[in-house]
Amino acid sequence: MIARFEELDWQQTPMGELMLRRRTEPGTGTQIYEVKLGEEFLMSSLFTVAEEQMSILGLAAATGDKFDVVVGGLGLGYTAVTALADERVHRLEVIDALPAVIDWHQRKLLPVSSRLVEDARTTLRQDDFFAVMRTPPAPDAQRHDVILLDVDHSPRHTLDPSHADLYTTEGLTALAAHLADHGVFTLWSDDPPDEEFMVTLSTVFDDCQAHVVEFANHLTGRTSSNTVYVGIKREPVD
Repeated sequence: MIARFEELDWQQTPMGELMLRRRTEPGTGTQIYEVKLGEEFLMSSLFTVAEEQMSILGLAAATGDKFDVVVGGLGLGYTAVTALADERVHRLEVIDALPAVIDWHQRKLLPVSSRLVEDARTTLRQDDFFAVMRTPPAPDAQRHDVILLDVDHSPRHTLDPSHADLYTTEGLTALAAHLADHGVFTLWSDDPPDEEFMVTLSTVFDDCQAHVVEFANHLTGRTSSNTVYVGIKREPVD
C-alpha cells in the first residue's frame, strides 16, 4: 500500500500540533506541501497566487528604489521569495513565532527554501510579530518601507486571541510607527473584503484598497478568492 501523505515534520507548539506534510496530486503527479495546526489547514502549495500577489501589490504601492521589507509569517515562503524577485528589495526580514517553521526552511524542506535562505538579503527571525509591532521602535531604529502580514485567516478569524488588537485603530497605529514615510502595509485575508475593517484601516492609512485575488480551485471546480488589503502610511499633520 502506498501512503497518501508523507509527514515531513511534526511538533507540539504553544498554539497546538504543527504538521508539515507532502502528498502527490493524483493525475498530475505534482507534489503538494501542506501545513496543519491542530485540525486547521493553514496553507497549501496548491494555492499560492494570493500570497504572491500580496508581495506584488504591496511593493507596487511603494515608492523609491531601495526597500527594507518585513514579512510577518513565513509559512511556505511564497510571499517572501516573491518579494525577493523585486530588485528594489535591499533587505528582507521574515518574522515567525514558530521555530519549527524557520527550521523547515533552514533544512530546505520546501520548494522555495533554497531561494529564500541562500539570498544574502534574507534574515529569518524567530519572534512574535504582533509583540514586535506593539513595541515602539527606538528613535534611531530602521523604519521599514513595506510590511507584509500573512498570519491570521482574517482580521476577524485570528490564530490566537492575542493577535486581535493589531486590527484595531490602536494596533494599526503602533504598526505604522515601524514604517518609513509613505511606507506600505499589506495584509492577506481568507475572507471577502470587510467593510468594517476597511473603515478601521482608513483611520490610520491613506489610499486604502481591498484587492480581491481570484484563482482557479480545481478541488471545487470553481473560482476561489482571497483579499489583499493595502494602505499607505498617513503623513503626520503639522
